[in-house]
Amino acid sequence: MVRVLVVDDSGFFRRRIIEILNADSYIEVIGQASNGKEAVKLVTSLKPDLVTMDVEMPVMNGIEAVRRIMKVNPVPILMLSTHTTEGAQSTLDALEAGAVDFISKTFEKENSLPEVAYRMLRARVRVLGKQRVTEKKPVIKPRQVDTKKQGHYQIVAIGSSTGGPAALPKVLTALPETFPLPILLMQHMPSTFTPAFAQRLNQLCAIEVREAVDGDSLKPGLALLAPGGKQMVVESVNGRGIVRIVDGLPTMQYRPCVDFTFASLAKVFPKKVLAILLTGMGSDGCEGARKLKAGASTLWAQDEASCVVYGMPMAVAKAGLVDQVIPLSEIGDRLVKAV
Repeated sequence: MVRVLVVDDSGFFRRRIIEILNADSYIEVIGQASNGKEAVKLVTSLKPDLVTMDVEMPVMNGIEAVRRIMKVNPVPILMLSTHTTEGAQSTLDALEAGAVDFISKTFEKENSLPEVAYRMLRARVRVLGKQRVTEKKPVIKPRQVDTKKQGHYQIVAIGSSTGGPAALPKVLTALPETFPLPILLMQHMPSTFTPAFAQRLNQLCAIEVREAVDGDSLKPGLALLAPGGKQMVVESVNGRGIVRIVDGLPTMQYRPCVDFTFASLAKVFPKKVLAILLTGMGSDGCEGARKLKAGASTLWAQDEASCVVYGMPMAVAKAGLVDQVIPLSEIGDRLVKAV
C-alpha cells in the first residue's frame, strides 16, 4: 500500500487527484493540504509514502515546502506543474530542492484517452511511493572495464527519465570545457520544459549545453538536449555527424525516445559510441542498447543504490548489455578518464 498526501490550493483539483488515486486499491490518500505550510506539518504527523505537491500556493509555495520536507522528513515528492515557461523554471527549482519527479496539471487534456493518463499517474505514484522501502535488493555485478575501448569513442549518448533532471547535472558538471567529444542527452520531458532545462544545464556546466535543433552539427564539448515532444537522430552527411529532429512514429510512448536515438547512433558510429543509461522508470533504451552492443559499442548504467527509480538501468543490466555499473557520483569522473 502506498499512502499519499495530496497538496494543492485548489479544492477542485485536490478532489480530482484523490478520486483518480483512490481508484487504485494499492493507493490510499491519507490526507490533503491547501498550502506548503500545512503540508510540512502533515508530513511529520502522517508520515506518507509519497506527496503530490502543487508549485504555486499561498502561505508557503511548493518549492519551499519541498526544501523543508526534505530537510526534516524526507519523502518522495511528485510535483504538479503548469506547462508554461514560468512553470518549467519553478518545477526545475523544486527538483533541485529534492522532488523526485513531476507531471503536468493538464495531464488529462494531454491524452486522447483520459483513462490512459489516469493509469500512468497511478503507476508513477506506485513506483515512486515504493522508494522508501529499505529491504535488501538484488545486486547485479558489473563487468570488468574494457580498457581496449578507452580513448576510441567518437560520441557520448546519455538517456534518463525519472530522477534525470537531478542526475544529469552531477554527471555533466564533472566535464571540463575541453571535453573532446560531442554529447547527446535524451531526457523524458515535455516540450515546454526542455528549453529551460538546457539553459539551466548550460549555466551550471563548463561545457556548452543547449536544446538541439534540426541540422545541428556534432561538436566536441557540446551537449545537445533532445527537445521534448520530438525524436533526435543522427545522420552522416559528407562524413560529418548531423542531428535530425523528427516527429517519429505516433506509436512511440516516449518523445524523446532513448531507443530511437541509440539505434541511429549504432548505424553511424559502430564501435565508437559510449552510451550511458541513468535513473528512470520503464525500459526505454534497452532495445537501442542491443543495437549498440551488436555493433561493439560500450554501455554504462547507473547503479541501483543511486537511482531514484531503478528501471531503465535495470532493464539493460538484466539483459546482460552493460559493460559497467557505476554510482552516479563517479560517472562524470570516469567519463573524463575514458575519453
